[in-house]
Amino acid sequence: MPDRRSINRSMFWRLLRRSLFANRGRLFVILLALGAGAAITAALLNLQVDAKRRITTEFRSLGANILIAPRSVESAPGTPSTLDESILARLQSDPGSANFVATPFLYLVANVGSKDMAIATDAVIAGTHLDILENREPGWKLQPEHSADYGPAECLAGVKLAAKLQLHADSIVQLRSAQRIGSCRLVAILSSGGPEDDQAFVSLPVAQRLADQRNRVSVVKVFAGGNPQRINETISALQRKSPDAEVRPIRQFTEGEALLYTKISGILTATVGVVLLLTALCVMAAMTNVAMERKNDVGLMKALGGSVRRVLRLFLAEAALLGLAGGLIGAAVGIVLSIALGKAVFGVAAQPRLIVYPISVALTVIVALLAAYPLRRLVHIRPASVFRGEE
Repeated sequence: MPDRRSINRSMFWRLLRRSLFANRGRLFVILLALGAGAAITAALLNLQVDAKRRITTEFRSLGANILIAPRSVESAPGTPSTLDESILARLQSDPGSANFVATPFLYLVANVGSKDMAIATDAVIAGTHLDILENREPGWKLQPEHSADYGPAECLAGVKLAAKLQLHADSIVQLRSAQRIGSCRLVAILSSGGPEDDQAFVSLPVAQRLADQRNRVSVVKVFAGGNPQRINETISALQRKSPDAEVRPIRQFTEGEALLYTKISGILTATVGVVLLLTALCVMAAMTNVAMERKNDVGLMKALGGSVRRVLRLFLAEAALLGLAGGLIGAAVGIVLSIALGKAVFGVAAQPRLIVYPISVALTVIVALLAAYPLRRLVHIRPASVFRGEE
């Protein structure tokens, strides 16, 4: 013979089912409100989480965000301050080196001309590792396109410099600095929309030979990933590895990234709060009607010996189930919706973040429970008054 606890549990779920489906129209309205709130909440939260990745990616595409330069010290007249190339080995030995890519540069001004030097001009020469540089500068356009595998005698020329010298792909470029002469084969014309359009890019050993700065570099540009806090941690680690150099962030990138994300995050968080508030008000209005309809039911349950705690548990369980159902359906729709919104806002579909789903469902359940506040009036109903028609 089943015990009393089993009977009570069975009765509880039976009453809950009857209560839920007693008015299908009202049930649909509540589920619609909770589902819509969960959908918008999930979409905005997913956009907020994905916005950090998208903003970081967009800012990384603008170029390096950390600069390692020589400290300001007195040097011989006409001799530029430089760093020892061994600094790269020290940086790469750092355990966090997977978080950044360091690219050395050696700058000099040299005479650049065509093969026979019929047309020549002074221009800035940047010596670097061309394969690393191209991979970290997605804003650059090369004509013709070139693979990332560069030979030591290959070079790039900015579009303005190439036009001035009437150079084209496969041209032989002559380089002259003082009595030092070099040459390289132009493999592509570079267009960046910046100062690079007036420069020539050669391999680092070629630039060091022309500048007579063997094993020296002017600066090291670092492309670091992560949020602003992570970038600051990277700067501190790089400074410890390079006590003889000055490590500083490129402020317009790091500060701009932090400011933009803070504004977007604040707007999306405020919108989520407003959506949840409006959802709670809609559900609360429906629950007020529930409270008015359930007076006789509650009076009968109390007359039959039902305690106030059990009555409240029944209605809270009903609200929680509605919140769970609305949250599960709405959050799934919202994550799908965020993919389309991400494409409209950022031009690239947002990636679904699994963490958003349980958070959205939990918030919807909490809203449903808080919106059940009008049911508190059922606690004070007196069975005798209900049966006499006084309440």
